[in-house]
Amino acid sequence: MVDDPREFGAVAAANSLSDVYAMGGRPLMALNLCGFPEDEVPAAVIGEIFAGAAEKCAEADVAVAGGHTVRDVEIKFGLSVTGVVHPDRILRNTGARPGDLLLLTKPLGTGALAAAHKKGELPPGSAGYAALVATMTALNRCGELLAGLGARAATDITGFGLTGHACEMGRGSDALLEIEIDALPLLPDALALCAAGFTCGGTRANLGYTRKLVVYPESADDGLRGLLNDPQTSGGLLIAAPPDRAAAIAAAALDAGAPCAPVIGRVADRVAGGPCLRFV
Repeated sequence: MVDDPREFGAVAAANSLSDVYAMGGRPLMALNLCGFPEDEVPAAVIGEIFAGAAEKCAEADVAVAGGHTVRDVEIKFGLSVTGVVHPDRILRNTGARPGDLLLLTKPLGTGALAAAHKKGELPPGSAGYAALVATMTALNRCGELLAGLGARAATDITGFGLTGHACEMGRGSDALLEIEIDALPLLPDALALCAAGFTCGGTRANLGYTRKLVVYPESADDGLRGLLNDPQTSGGLLIAAPPDRAAAIAAAALDAGAPCAPVIGRVADRVAGGPCLRFV
């Protein structure tokens, strides 16, 4: 996703911590898990990856308690994270109710921008690259506050894209999620890059997986559909909350460091056997 090893470690840490935040938990401890080709990658590079992850864990008040390394043909790095949450405050992706509003805490488009970067169209030092790294390394720390603020459901937007994860929430809640395309926060040039073909196999897989569950407007072209199905790395939280709690949740998310927190749609009743997600 990025060339700088310290940034690589920070992205991996933020992504790993997000799973705990998405369920309303507070992460406490992490273990590094790293595979690398020992004869091809200098030890200093691996050290920088660990340093980037450690800095991000320190930002989250999470202790790095050790880890495991193995020989591998390519670099792989992540963290095993342990956290806590009160049983009555666990957030799942199945609790959205008709009338709830939907909020999103990070802009979309990491897959498109990363694809452009890999092909030399988004060089380090450019504004787009800086925005990409900033959103991927931002912590979803607001997650541990959501249940106390009245949120009903949450999920983090990762490899299945906004469409896939919203479908999971809609189907799990037996509800219809209606998302306003014009309200979606986007990374710089994300839509144009998708339209230009900067995408990946995951985008096509997501389109196929959700095609019977989603309604798109007739005006949605391949670029827009690609963006809505764009796999996200370390994406934001999709939150369902009663209307009278949305403003407080948005304010708390921004205070906790979320890049954004707009209302992007609402939850409605689902017709039996009908779609669970509609873009308008």
